[in-house]
Parts: sequence; structure tokens; C-alpha cells
Amino acid sequence: MDIQNTCAIVTGGGSGLGAATARHLTAQGAKVGVLDFNADGAKEVAAEIGGLALHVNVADEAEVEAAFKEFIDWAGEAPRIVVSCAGVGTAARVVNREGELSIDKFRRTIDVNLVGTYIVMSNAIRAMASLEPLGRDGERGVVINTSSVAYQDGQLGQAAYAASKGGVASLCLPVARETARSGIRIMAIAPGLFATAMAAGLPEEVQKGIEANIPFPPRFGDAEDYALLVEQIVRNKMLNGSTIRLDGAVRLPPR
Repeated sequence: MDIQNTCAIVTGGGSGLGAATARHLTAQGAKVGVLDFNADGAKEVAAEIGGLALHVNVADEAEVEAAFKEFIDWAGEAPRIVVSCAGVGTAARVVNREGELSIDKFRRTIDVNLVGTYIVMSNAIRAMASLEPLGRDGERGVVINTSSVAYQDGQLGQAAYAASKGGVASLCLPVARETARSGIRIMAIAPGLFATAMAAGLPEEVQKGIEANIPFPPRFGDAEDYALLVEQIVRNKMLNGSTIRLDGAVRLPPR
């Protein structure tokens, strides 16, 4: 799919992977909606790229539906590209040392990372189905969700996070088969260790220790690396129904 003059929505677009993706798609000629729970972050990125900022809780069905309608009114067309980067990182043992359970944290993580992704994807599919098909293959759009290498390499304390991201990865194939008749592709990216705000908050010696375990390149991933893969997925129509690890060959140790 050609990105030039295409409409796109990026959730979690106010920072990190989402912000880099919003900037990159804009540079490729797309008209971009920046959705984020952090309203200030969304406004800042949207102002920079000439996009539309929308304050949205992706786990709220009504808010997501309203955001899609507002974006379509603004852009004049439904998005052909939807990238879900919104999510929360949760670290908690199933039962901690004090014997306390973490069920509330598990539920919230699933609600935002998995259910939120599903809500956004559902609205994206409905919106894309109304578009005219493009080219010889009749493509209407592509949805790119964000999983994590934790879905395969989940570390101690990552039960909730790994489960939520495993769910995101598992959505790809069955949904891609469902939307094939409409010419809509479904993909996921599973990032490894990236230079996001979460990593930046770690002590320098901890960051260096983590980097030493990444085979090549021996560094945290840049958000632009993620954005570049988004572009490549959009352009390559044979990428469908799969989750791609973007990790520099790293495999996370147990803890």
C-alpha cells in the first residue's frame, strides 16, 4: 500500500513507539490522527506533524468509537492504516512476599493492553470495510498491533504483561482470516528492549547490563526502528496474520 495521501491512526501516539510512528507516517505523506490517554503528549506530537490529537482511553469502547468518528470527519476518509501502540507495563508477582494477590493489576493490564487493542482493531476493521479497494489485490487497509517479546520470553513478575501481549499476538491469524474477504491485513510487532521512557528511568549501570545481553546491534532499539518496520508492513502486502519479533536476537533471561 502506498502511504502517500493515506489516512492513519496511531494509538499511544503521544510518546515512544507511537510518536515515532506518527512522525514517520507523516513524513511518508500520511494524514495522521494521534490518540493517547496523555492528552498533552498527543497535542504536542499532533502540533509537530500537523495531525489531529485525540484524548482517548483505548479500553473505553465509547471513547474509541467517538475518536474514529472525529478522525474521519477531520480527515475526510476512514484510515487505511491503524497502529496500536497504547499500553501499560505492569510488574507484579502472582503472590508477593506478603501473600498479597495481584488480580487487580492483572485485570487492568489485560483491559488496556489486550481488550484495548481489540476495541481499536474492531473499530478499524469496521471503518476500513467502507473504503474502496485498492490495486489488483483489492486491499482496503492494514492494522498493526503491538505485542512484545515478553509473550514468549516473559520474565519473573511479567505474568500479566506477558499474558496481555500473548493475546495480542494470538489475535493476528484468526482475525486476518476473518478480514481477508474485505482486503484488510492484520499484523503485530513484538518489540524487544527499546529506548522508551521506561528504559530511560533505569540506572545507567542497569541499562549497560541490559545492552550487553543484546547480540546485535548491542543497544536498545530506537523508536524509529519500530516505525520503519511499520512502514515495511504497510508496503508489503504479503505480510499478514503474523507477529514479527523486532529484538536484535535477544532472548530475555528468567529475571
